[in-house]
Amino acid sequence: MMEDKTVSNPTADYCGTFYAARLLGLSVGTIQSLVEKGELEAWRTKGGHRRISMGSIRSYQSEHGVKAYSLTPSDPYVRMLVVDDDATTREMMSELIGSWKLPVDCTVMASAMEALIDIHNLRPDVLFTDLNMPGVDGLALLRTLRSNPAFEGLLMVVITGLSAQEIEARGGLPPNTIVVEKPVMPSWLQGFVTALATRRAMQSAA
Repeated sequence: MMEDKTVSNPTADYCGTFYAARLLGLSVGTIQSLVEKGELEAWRTKGGHRRISMGSIRSYQSEHGVKAYSLTPSDPYVRMLVVDDDATTREMMSELIGSWKLPVDCTVMASAMEALIDIHNLRPDVLFTDLNMPGVDGLALLRTLRSNPAFEGLLMVVITGLSAQEIEARGGLPPNTIVVEKPVMPSWLQGFVTALATRRAMQSAA
């Protein structure tokens, strides 16, 4: 049986096992089997959480003609997307969220361009993004998504070291964007994510 790599690749775009299963329309057990066979590239973080390469998922979809599974509003998991070119921030948020054992599945990406490519399949409930990123920056990502009616209900959170004046000088943020200063306080993040999970549970039970 092939073991996951124990050292994560900080430059890779990746998601958790739950997201991978939904994207491929397979069971979690089948995803684990594909990882063990080497058909999906995966590794484990220092905290023991499995991460699956988005690139290998896209390759599998292409090779096998797999269409993305449609996630429904009644899905019990909060779908979260973190976009940041800083590997430390990505790993910190992913590790923290995974450690709380909440019904949250977190996908992490290193660039806004990759997020724009895959976000229609991922359909996150909440987006965390940095603003300063090479190529397409976080501001362009937010404006593009806010102008698309398909993402009208997407909760957008900016994690940045920029001041309010610096953000305004670059054109400002779309309405209803939450701004959080770097570094993110774990206590705030836990409270925020817990509230999202509680709301999702209430919606699923309704």
